[in-house]
Amino acid sequence: MGYIGNGPYQGVLTGGNIQDGTVETTDLADGAVTTVKIADGAITAAKLAAGASPDEVIVSASQPSGVSEGQLWYDATNNNLMAYDGSSWLPVSATVATLTSVSGTIFNGLASNLTLSGEGFMTANLVVNFTPSGGSTTNVTVTPSSDTAATVAVPSAIYNQSTGTSIGITVTNSDGSTSSPAVSKSVVGLPTGGTITTSGSYRIHTFTSSGTFVVPSGFSATAEYLVIAGGGGGGPANVTAGFAGGGGAGGYRSSVSGESSGGGASAESALSLTAGSYTVTVGGGGSVGVNGSNSVFGSITSIGGGTGGAGATSSGSAGNLPGSSGGSGGGGGGYGTNTVTRASGTAGQGYQGGRDDNAAGGGGGAGGGGAGEQGEDTNGYSGGTGGDGVDSSITGSSVTRAGGGGGGMSPSGPIPYGGAGGGGTGGIEVTSAATAGAVNTGSGGGGHGWNQAGASGGSGIVIVRYAI
Repeated sequence: MGYIGNGPYQGVLTGGNIQDGTVETTDLADGAVTTVKIADGAITAAKLAAGASPDEVIVSASQPSGVSEGQLWYDATNNNLMAYDGSSWLPVSATVATLTSVSGTIFNGLASNLTLSGEGFMTANLVVNFTPSGGSTTNVTVTPSSDTAATVAVPSAIYNQSTGTSIGITVTNSDGSTSSPAVSKSVVGLPTGGTITTSGSYRIHTFTSSGTFVVPSGFSATAEYLVIAGGGGGGPANVTAGFAGGGGAGGYRSSVSGESSGGGASAESALSLTAGSYTVTVGGGGSVGVNGSNSVFGSITSIGGGTGGAGATSSGSAGNLPGSSGGSGGGGGGYGTNTVTRASGTAGQGYQGGRDDNAAGGGGGAGGGGAGEQGEDTNGYSGGTGGDGVDSSITGSSVTRAGGGGGGMSPSGPIPYGGAGGGGTGGIEVTSAATAGAVNTGSGGGGHGWNQAGASGGSGIVIVRYAI
């Protein structure tokens, strides 16, 4: 019989009886060696010549180990065909990253986030490429929230580009595949005017004096506002006799969700901002005997607070005068037995002023009406307190504004304080003069206390905020 090797062999032929290189592929008939003739595990990577690789593809739900370069693995979990490069598994066919849309805005000079939509983002190391027109590319690596969505913070090199600059955005996934063409976004300018601050997601413009709120082209937002007019001055002094009422608070209009306008009204509708200039007028506080001035933001006007009324010239005369109507009404003057009517506030902006037969009434506030006499003293001449203002958190912290001024009074009895939110205290006969309404609160000034001068109302304020 024939033999394998250097001589005849009469026993059972095993791998140990076959010299290396003795059997070549040319010695084997096609199909002679089949998988049923090879024991499981008989062919390993160590038994393969350099450059050779098993023909079979490993099918499993997890990465196989103990493999050599060139081995193929079908990932049954993610349905991908992978190849081993000697150190890691790579897709045989790369996943193509496709960016379909970008939502959000690139603001000039302000950090912001963009939301990316597409497919093929994979699970980690998605590189977002920002390329300004005529500029250098800036790359930011993020972890996608899914294979089709990711969020990226705009880098400073991009948001500090000039307004109107076109920014091309592409993505490159961990396979090294990049979408094409780029999605373009333009750098958008931000509104200007007033003192600008931020709180949470809001950008806030505070006007303590008149100015202009300018919205640049390309910017749009829904803006909430707080517009408060100037407070009314305390009632005019009368050197002979009588007490003057406190000034009413300036009209209070607000569109801040969950808060209220003056006079107990619900918050108004917010404004849709479009490109253009908006006139901002901050009303001044009224001097003694004068109403406050209106405040204006675009189409929104708040009415100045009413001044306090004058007292009679002598006891028992009919010379007492009511306060003036306004955003909130001024308090009525008092002395003697003449009863004056209450000065009204403006619907949706403030409350009426107070009045009493003998005492001066407090001015109305944005959050409540002015009071008449505060109980009885020996002469019955206790001035009324001012109505309270309203709280607002439009700037991020709660602030009370637009309180009414207190009415004038005699030396005995409780002090006629102004309403919460900056209302001035009423003057006390001989003892002390009235105080003014607080600046930029739209609060009313205190009324005079017989030979003690009344005080001016506080100036108003305009605040605008929008989400960024």
